[in-house]
Amino acid sequence: TCIRLSKRRCRVDHRLPVGGRRRRGAQCDARKGTGAVNPPCHAAEPGTTAGRLPPSPFSCGIMAAMAVRSRPRYRWWRPWLRWLRLAVVLWLVVTIALVGVLRFVDPPLSSFMAQRVLGAWWQDEPGFQLRHQWQPLQRMAPAMWLAVVASEDQTFPDHHGFDFEALRKVAAEHLAGEGSRGGSTISQQTAKNLFLWPERSWLRKGLEAYFTVLIESLWPKRRILEVYLNIAQFGRDEFGVEAAAQAFFGIPASALTAEQAARLAAVLPAPNRYRAQPPGDHVRERSAWIQAQMRALGGPAHLERIAPD
Repeated sequence: TCIRLSKRRCRVDHRLPVGGRRRRGAQCDARKGTGAVNPPCHAAEPGTTAGRLPPSPFSCGIMAAMAVRSRPRYRWWRPWLRWLRLAVVLWLVVTIALVGVLRFVDPPLSSFMAQRVLGAWWQDEPGFQLRHQWQPLQRMAPAMWLAVVASEDQTFPDHHGFDFEALRKVAAEHLAGEGSRGGSTISQQTAKNLFLWPERSWLRKGLEAYFTVLIESLWPKRRILEVYLNIAQFGRDEFGVEAAAQAFFGIPASALTAEQAARLAAVLPAPNRYRAQPPGDHVRERSAWIQAQMRALGGPAHLERIAPD
């Protein structure tokens, strides 16, 4: 047998007790003082008093080297991977809980509103006043529900957050160099306005898709439409239908006519460029198109599956 004394030397012990058992400690350790136990360098046949010829120090060194190589090596990225997994789990828990709570609690502020307030403060805009007043869907004119659906997302009652046919058409138009309209649904716009930022990027698109899936999974269609109509930007400082109706027409959202609702919906693609009152040529043309689409959809009956009575 051999006993590992250091990394370079191995002492050979020829003595075996009667019965062929090895003496305690007659094994090779991979490292001195590690306590690791390797297969014996020499073993006796059971029932005999003599074993095989003792191995050379060279063979004992090979066995020790093999044991050293079998030890797990340190991976510098493992702590980072552990923190990354923890961050992902925390992100999922926080975002799912937040979206779940907002199904029942009206958000006092959206991401777009917060960015507008910070921008006005940073640029020191005189006379700035954010206009926003929450109203439940029952206190809005049914024409307003239908106007935004006819303008922004006509398949809103049927899809599950994404209109893939509209996305295909938009992609074909962009590849052909025609038009610049987007293919976002009301669910996607709600996720963007409530949680994200307006600048386009692949990161924002990815987060928008993630929050859209959460919203469609945890909110009914009625709640999605209600939140969207209360946080959508209709003017430079006007957010929500109630504030827009008061600012542009001097009436509450419940008293909006079909024409007024169509004007408000017409400015949604670019509320900082267009105004509902007084309307420009573009707003007039788009408003007429939206009213035609409202009639083609069958009026408020198009939303009777999701809207309250």
